[in-house]
Amino acid sequence: MITLKINGESHQLDADPQMPLLWAIRDHLNLTGTKYGCGRALCGACTVHIDGEAARSCSVMLGDAAGRDITTIEAIEGPVAEAVVGAWRELNVVQCGYCQSGQIMSAITLLSKNPDPSDEDIDASMEGNLCRCGTYQRIRAAIHRSARNLGGRS
Repeated sequence: MITLKINGESHQLDADPQMPLLWAIRDHLNLTGTKYGCGRALCGACTVHIDGEAARSCSVMLGDAAGRDITTIEAIEGPVAEAVVGAWRELNVVQCGYCQSGQIMSAITLLSKNPDPSDEDIDASMEGNLCRCGTYQRIRAAIHRSARNLGGRS
């Protein structure tokens, strides 16, 4: 048995410790906001927060996730999360939407560490979050809007 703390709740899973966290989140806990994109940590669709840091859940094994604080898109909260989601809506960032949970999770991590990011900071932090629809300019604008809404100069 592996104990996972996901979205503030403990879950006991009888699963292989080498199974990717993504499969536990989606298939065992039915939290489908975290997406499967590439399975190789290259696209960012599966991004979750582990101990407050953005992490690709497809490349984190269950055994390594045990005992850590895991947050999925379904449970984001707080001023930074609210600012990011609000800016995403205001600027109509989403096109197909498949990558957006991973984009939002990465943006929250960025703004939690750097409340007034430059374009270069955003590009570096969001690198590896791929958007098939190419909404990168809207994503960057939404991150700047989020920073402004949080009191930054961005």
